[in-house]
Amino acid sequence: MTVLLVGIGSALGAAGRYAINRYFEKRPHPFPKATLVINITGAFILGFFVGMQMDHTSYLFFGTGVMGGYTTFSTMNFELFLLAKDNRRAFFIYFLSTYVVGLLASFLGILCGTMLSR
Repeated sequence: MTVLLVGIGSALGAAGRYAINRYFEKRPHPFPKATLVINITGAFILGFFVGMQMDHTSYLFFGTGVMGGYTTFSTMNFELFLLAKDNRRAFFIYFLSTYVVGLLASFLGILCGTMLSR
């Protein structure tokens, strides 16, 4: 049952990621905006789920499943590799914004989730 729960959540998250990628494909740009938006919003939402202190089963569905399917660490690293070859400045901007803004988004998500769960 747990595997099914995580699998369904993952499918929903991947569908959300696909929709955002499609949106950004209509506005081509050499900077990987789609993955940045996905990973920052994913960090916030996952932080929110953690702050909500949801039960284990709900966290497996939303946190592991949906957010696991939605966010994309491998794509981000591949894009970083491509930027390192072609555009060092964009590489550093993308790297720093992903990690620094991602950490801040996680922190804000935890705060928001904690405040709402009181």
